[in-house]
Amino acid sequence: MKVIASSVRKGNILEVDGALYAVLSAESFFPGKGTPTTQIDMRRLSDGVKTSQRYRTTEQVERAYVEDREHTYLYQDGADYVFMNPESFDQITVPADVIGDQAVYLQEGMACMISIHEGVAVSIELPQRVVLEVVETEPTVKGQTASSSYKPAQMSNGIRVMVPPHIGVGTRIVVMTADNSYVERAKD
Repeated sequence: MKVIASSVRKGNILEVDGALYAVLSAESFFPGKGTPTTQIDMRRLSDGVKTSQRYRTTEQVERAYVEDREHTYLYQDGADYVFMNPESFDQITVPADVIGDQAVYLQEGMACMISIHEGVAVSIELPQRVVLEVVETEPTVKGQTASSSYKPAQMSNGIRVMVPPHIGVGTRIVVMTADNSYVERAKD
């Protein structure tokens, strides 16, 4: 579907010269003299190469039709990950390079948003927060104040998170998937 360059937003999928690109940022420039332009920074989905294109603001660009659907994570099959559509029970295989380093957060039964273009998964969005269990951490040192000091902790999925001193081994905590930061103790 053709759209004008100034209407492109972050997260859109564009088709340029037969290749799919995910838009990282789009910024329009309106100089006092001359033609208004739109600068679009994007990443090619096939190999991850980043590129930057400049279009006249009224120029037409091809926006790929992408369908966003919620899927449930089932299991890992070699280097691929298998998800199921909870409505139709159809299964879809997502390659490891689409998920990237977010794969450590995948838990069986987790609901994720998958963007699909012509039957192929092109991007995935995990929940913002996940609940993980602390499997290893340093013991609390007497005299530390809870407000300013944090200690490293190893989580059940292998990542390291800085946690407050009162968190011990076996405690379940909520972690932000975007930056591996501690949020709170799990309420369950």
